[in-house]
Amino acid sequence: MLEDNPDDLYENAPCGNLSALPDGTIVKVNATLLSWLGYTRDEIVGRIRFGALLTAGARIYYETHFAPLLTMQGEISGIALDLRAKDGSRFPVLISSLVKAGSDGQPQLVRTIVFDGRDRWAYEQELLRARRAAERESNRLRHLVSDLQRSLLPAVLQTPPGLETAAHYRMASADEVGGDFYDLFPMNDGRWGFFLGDVSGKGVEAAAVTALARYTLRAAAVYDPDPAAVLHNLNRVLYQEYRHDARYCTLVFGILTLRPDGFRAVIASGGHPDPLVLRADGTAEYHRTKGRLVGVFPGSVYTNTIVDLRPGDTLVLYTDGVTEARARAGPAADPRYGVDAVARFAADLAPAGAAAAIDAFVDLLDSFGEGLDDDTAVMAIGVPPPAPPAVRTG
Repeated sequence: MLEDNPDDLYENAPCGNLSALPDGTIVKVNATLLSWLGYTRDEIVGRIRFGALLTAGARIYYETHFAPLLTMQGEISGIALDLRAKDGSRFPVLISSLVKAGSDGQPQLVRTIVFDGRDRWAYEQELLRARRAAERESNRLRHLVSDLQRSLLPAVLQTPPGLETAAHYRMASADEVGGDFYDLFPMNDGRWGFFLGDVSGKGVEAAAVTALARYTLRAAAVYDPDPAAVLHNLNRVLYQEYRHDARYCTLVFGILTLRPDGFRAVIASGGHPDPLVLRADGTAEYHRTKGRLVGVFPGSVYTNTIVDLRPGDTLVLYTDGVTEARARAGPAADPRYGVDAVARFAADLAPAGAAAAIDAFVDLLDSFGEGLDDDTAVMAIGVPPPAPPAVRTG
């Protein structure tokens, strides 16, 4: 029967062992720890204190945290420190210490077990490098997402002569491209086309549908500048292209005709929230539209409605990120904001110009915080109020 020699077990244990007096002076150390650090027994035992084996940073931690806790608790374990080998190199370890007290209760020795922490340190460094690489990749992805999102929106929202325009886009996540889009563009006959829509889904696939929708809308408006015909054209294109992938969008498309006292908008809608009209008299109302989702049914029919805006009136279009938002996120989440809440919000805004209306919607989106689950686009087109008559003096 094999018997294990206790002395040999101590000396050649798979971990380091040392004993020190309460002042830190090392009185016993095993061969394992000596071989790790490159010292001889005579260079350590009775000559130096345990703190002298620590690197500068580890010594500070040992003196300010480890030693006081050990004194109070009598035991401490699993602390990561760095020892300094004889050649000056750093040797990462995990240590556990136990205070041995005499019959009078006073500490006599501090026994410490030292585990080789090099593999753990290497693993932690690898994790740190991987985390930094992931953060760099995440930042790169966010820049790509941001650049792609910007490419799907007009760099500058154009403004028809004599009108005011403003728009805002809010991404719900910096990691995914959203499907909301808008534009306002001049046509060859002096009229202006505009649209605001929301593609189903997120990511690169949604971006592809958005790009196709924007291109098709502008091209179709040149071919036949009738909003209902434009939506019919887009519906046919999306259905043929994505009928097996269930890709579709909601959309408001309109043609602006400028007038001496404002403008007339001929509007067609496909499954989109109704436009809001903020009137100069301080009232606000939804302009009712109807039409199926664009790209779902091959034979969808779209109809035009007309809205006239005069000085002080503003037309506001928005995506359902507003109505789907929650005032408070989490387990006690509020119900969705809803179209009625938007109507009350708009009533408090009127009369408001395009810039003021968009600023108010930006504040509203900010108030949702984490309750804003979806991307949101808002666009406003307004007729400035008449300038006040000049005051004659003299």
